[in-house]
Amino acid sequence: MDNQPPLRIVLAKVGLDGHDRGVKVVTRALRDAGFHVIYPGLWQSPESVVRTVADEDADWLGISLLSGTHMTLVPRIMQMLQAAGLRHVGVLVGGIIPEADVPKLLAVGVARIFGPGTPLGEIIEFLRAQGSRTHA
Repeated sequence: MDNQPPLRIVLAKVGLDGHDRGVKVVTRALRDAGFHVIYPGLWQSPESVVRTVADEDADWLGISLLSGTHMTLVPRIMQMLQAAGLRHVGVLVGGIIPEADVPKLLAVGVARIFGPGTPLGEIIEFLRAQGSRTHA
């Protein structure tokens, strides 16, 4: 990653989903790969996630969802990012997302969706290839 500062990535568990093992594994892998990762913990509201993205000057937001609320929460977060002037922040979604919902999430601006069992190296390589949209 040349002389560029490490990508700043907020990983968020939104809503009432209390399953955080996966997001913690991804957090550790991204940190070990040299990224600056901010994980604010469970049960975040969309408002608190967007505030964290802004406060942390994040390049990327990774939203982890296993609760089936992705079609409500992700579009709302995307709208809030745009309203906050954070359109440049890339958004990833991880978790259990039915195939039929993938095109809908991509249409609202999600850059990539990673399902359960995705090799950690695939996430790392995707982020390295994409780089920063904030500090380009």
